[in-house]
Amino acid sequence: MNAPQTIPNLDFWQERVDLAAAFRWTVRLNLHEAVANHFSLAVNGDGTQFLMNANQMHFSRVKASNLLLIDANDPETMNRPDAPDATAWGLHGGVHKHCKHARCVMHVHSVNATVLACLKDKRLPPLDQTCAMFYDRVVIDEGYGGLAFEDEGARCARLFDDPKKKVMVMGNHGVLVIGDTVAETFNRLYYFERAATTYITALQTGQPLDILSDEVAEKTAREIEEYDEQDARHLAELKAILDEEGSDYAS
Repeated sequence: MNAPQTIPNLDFWQERVDLAAAFRWTVRLNLHEAVANHFSLAVNGDGTQFLMNANQMHFSRVKASNLLLIDANDPETMNRPDAPDATAWGLHGGVHKHCKHARCVMHVHSVNATVLACLKDKRLPPLDQTCAMFYDRVVIDEGYGGLAFEDEGARCARLFDDPKKKVMVMGNHGVLVIGDTVAETFNRLYYFERAATTYITALQTGQPLDILSDEVAEKTAREIEEYDEQDARHLAELKAILDEEGSDYAS
């Protein structure tokens, strides 16, 4: 059965459906932390109005219809009866307010990306093709300052000062990924965790690492960036699987 594509009394329905699918697949891959992480998607021109999961709702229960619509410029947001989680407001509100090229924001504590974030050297070397996807495209935050309330969220947001770098390894915390669309951002999140898994597993062998040259790594990263429609097709396939299974994500 195909998922419904419109509900007349809710705006941004297709955006809601895409974001809800990303939540559900994040659960499938066990990249989430139950009720503690957040995804958001800007829906207006300047990026300050955005969809986000409700406070303390488990990723497996997120639907298109129960996503919150938040305004980063509304000082009364946390006084709403359906106020978002305070750290989600601080981090995602901060990014959408201060980083205009971040239309979609995904933050998780996925295991291997978080292990990388806890190493003294938090860099991801271009060890294979997937790792090379992120060559010179990662921001490393060495200044963890506690839970991401408003000041911490704004500090993190300002680290995205190079538009080429769309992944932040949040030291001692997790990973933050940005992009233009849900498809692009989820695709990047998925492959960063895959890359981190390859690297962490390779470290565990204790054998010398065969790291790609800078020239090959940069060439590979550019080729992947220019690989047309891969991210959109990835998300479309995930939604097709959810639809075939009768998931209620698009309700």
